[in-house]
Amino acid sequence: MTILRSVDDLKAIYGDVSEASVAKVTRFLTAEYRQMIEASPFVALSTVGPEGMDCSPRGDEGRVVRVEDDRHLALPDWRGNNRIDSLVNIVRDPRVALMFLIPGSNTVMRVNGTAVVSVEPDLLASFEMDGKHPRSVIVIEIVEVYFQCARAVMRAQLWNPERFADVSALPTPGTLLKAAKADFDKETYDREWAARAANTMW
Repeated sequence: MTILRSVDDLKAIYGDVSEASVAKVTRFLTAEYRQMIEASPFVALSTVGPEGMDCSPRGDEGRVVRVEDDRHLALPDWRGNNRIDSLVNIVRDPRVALMFLIPGSNTVMRVNGTAVVSVEPDLLASFEMDGKHPRSVIVIEIVEVYFQCARAVMRAQLWNPERFADVSALPTPGTLLKAAKADFDKETYDREWAARAANTMW
């Protein structure tokens, strides 16, 4: 196996960066970048901590983050599995990366920055949904923001329903859990999952 181990080795293979790839990077939200991010109901949040890295899916009804100003985003932390891997990382290392997907669009938005975890009561209350509030809000300060080349989404045909997986042929969540823990009751878990999710969305 031939392995590239230096930046020079990489540049020898990939060549120079195009003008557009450099020009698209800004340190704040342009009106157009804001429009794109506000259209996204889903973001992958990447964090890093002493034990390693984490990438967490985040989704919401409507926009997944709220734009506070041209340098700050607010991401409510709604109910989940209570592992809090991302939050544990952020309180020890504030560096974050976010990748926004917009259903139907091949353009991906990316943000790199730093974050804090806030439990300011007024901030939590501002995200009220069905009478419930997030337990915390991740406030991101933008260091750089840019859009990603559409080729990856185009190659994947991500929004083409003819390419959607047959989910009935995939392992259920209960099956996945039983594969990790042999005595796990997958039947009960799968039977109760839909109702449990519906009752604990917020």
